Amino acid sequence: MISGHTRLIAHLGFPTESFKAPMIYNPWFAANGLDINVMPMGVKPEAYPELLRSLFRTTNVIGALITMPHKVATTALVDSLSPTAQIAGACNAVRLNKAGELEGDMFDGEGFVRGMLQKGQPAQGKRALVVGSGGVGSAISASLAAAGVTALTLFDTRRESGEALAQRLRKHYPTLQVTVGERDPQGHDIVVNATPLGMQPGDPLPLDVSRLTPGCFVGEVVMKSAVTPFLQAARERGCVTQQGVDMLFEMIPAYLAFFGLPAATAEELRQTAEIRY
Repeated sequence: MISGHTRLIAHLGFPTESFKAPMIYNPWFAANGLDINVMPMGVKPEAYPELLRSLFRTTNVIGALITMPHKVATTALVDSLSPTAQIAGACNAVRLNKAGELEGDMFDGEGFVRGMLQKGQPAQGKRALVVGSGGVGSAISASLAAAGVTALTLFDTRRESGEALAQRLRKHYPTLQVTVGERDPQGHDIVVNATPLGMQPGDPLPLDVSRLTPGCFVGEVVMKSAVTPFLQAARERGCVTQQGVDMLFEMIPAYLAFFGLPAATAEELRQTAEIRY
């Protein structure tokens, strides 16, 4: 029950139909007696800058979760960014500090890498391909670099996005081998779809799955279905896979800490979650 005492976390993006976070956070808040709700709010890009600032003029908003298509735009709308968000060039969490300034951080990449570790798949010493250099792809690339991959291949239909990400990565990780403009998965130990492909019926696959090396680790960020066509094809090739929602479960503990809320493990969140597709 939402009342006048309820505190809110805004979930900002467009469209909202694929949002899964409220079905994880809200049951956990209820089970732990916390009068807090994650509220989906659909906002198109042209209205987003004005809304973000206005939202934090309310007195019962704890913070905001930021998702597609606003993660990159948010970096120019907050007063300060964490080092992770600066490297990623994207932001998926915003809070208001005591000085009245908006602070931004980025947890997508941390959630992805933590999900890999939970499956016994460390990134250190591996070669990775990340298809998509937008907000989530940039964050995953940055976290894979921090986790010790030796080579990183970036592909985006907007080559300039991949080039800009490569420059940021080389600045912070000068020994990392970064290649831009290819999406052939052959020879890669880790392959990630960080594009929206898979959200709509009939979407093409993000890459040629026949070139996947059996046994490689294949990750997905799309959450509209549990097993996307891309993941299904990867499984049929004998790959180890990670669903988009796995990344979400692993990053929520970091979000809770960022907003100053009680701690939860990914496993505790799974026990109360009411995910629906």
